[in-house]
Amino acid sequence: MFVACSTQSFARLPLERSLRLMAELEFSKVDVAICEHGSHLKPSEVADDLANAALRIRIGPSLTPAAFSVEFDVPDDAEYHRQFNAICRLARATAVTTLTIPVASSGAGVDAEVERLRHLAHLAQTEGLILTVPTRIGTLTELPKVARELCDRVPGLGLTLDPSHYINGPHQGASYDELFPYVRHVQLRDTGKAPGKFQVRVGQGEIEYGRIISQLERCRYDRLLSVALHDVAEAPFAMETEVRKLKYLLESLV
Repeated sequence: MFVACSTQSFARLPLERSLRLMAELEFSKVDVAICEHGSHLKPSEVADDLANAALRIRIGPSLTPAAFSVEFDVPDDAEYHRQFNAICRLARATAVTTLTIPVASSGAGVDAEVERLRHLAHLAQTEGLILTVPTRIGTLTELPKVARELCDRVPGLGLTLDPSHYINGPHQGASYDELFPYVRHVQLRDTGKAPGKFQVRVGQGEIEYGRIISQLERCRYDRLLSVALHDVAEAPFAMETEVRKLKYLLESLV
């Protein structure tokens, strides 16, 4: 396993500065958040100028992109596919192998989402990519049984495991062990069960890092563990300090 850092951990810094800070913290791999409403790279920008996007996410041989986590905001299916295809081409150009996109909101039809994801997974596979969907509150994957159903019904689809959403969401810390065979990417921060405790200082939450890594090892997982804090103004701690602490903790466990 490899410990990486998500650009969302330093979302309030300019992209170039956040990448340089990750290099200073001695990360070698970066999980690039490409979000239309974010402050860094946007899917629309990738679609409009792929070459420039590729330049922006590489600062040198010591830090390389290894995964994309994408949030779209498009007016129609045609624009969605234009941006999705551009992201896939960017991934191929930068040797990224894992692409994470969100699934439909909770309450949406599972059958319709399966059909949508089958098409996107096929497109991703033609570019040599693994398509994953994140375990996330407010979406179909907020319950493990539905997340597993999606993976069972969509050939090649994997999960980006974000256990915070199973600790702080409606699942409230119940078991999600059934999902580990489907995990192709992992994003981590510490989290408590109480309202307002989605992100807490490392060591003050409920995330069992050692157990998660043990379960992944049993499934022969050999991919990324991304430090993925949410860099928000109301965070009660310094991002750089917490990122460093979680990096050292994860490295001590792998």
